[in-house]
Amino acid sequence: MVTHEKIDKTLDCIGLFCPIPLLQTRTALDEIEIGQTLEVFSDDPASESDIKSLVKRTGQVLVKFEDNDGEFHFLIKRIK
Repeated sequence: MVTHEKIDKTLDCIGLFCPIPLLQTRTALDEIEIGQTLEVFSDDPASESDIKSLVKRTGQVLVKFEDNDGEFHFLIKRIK
């Protein structure tokens, strides 16, 4: 999937495990402005469902999700 979304902040959670990727993603979303995009990398198996749930629960938009052999790549747009 190709996207031309401008990335405003990147969060590298590779090697970190639950609940750290979720907590850091939540903090990073709070730090960016409405309309900005957060890129997250994680290899924690729980992060796929955790971060997708966080995005839905907080009303943000998951612009892109990729699973590259257990390394997850998320693009999340903050809309509120």
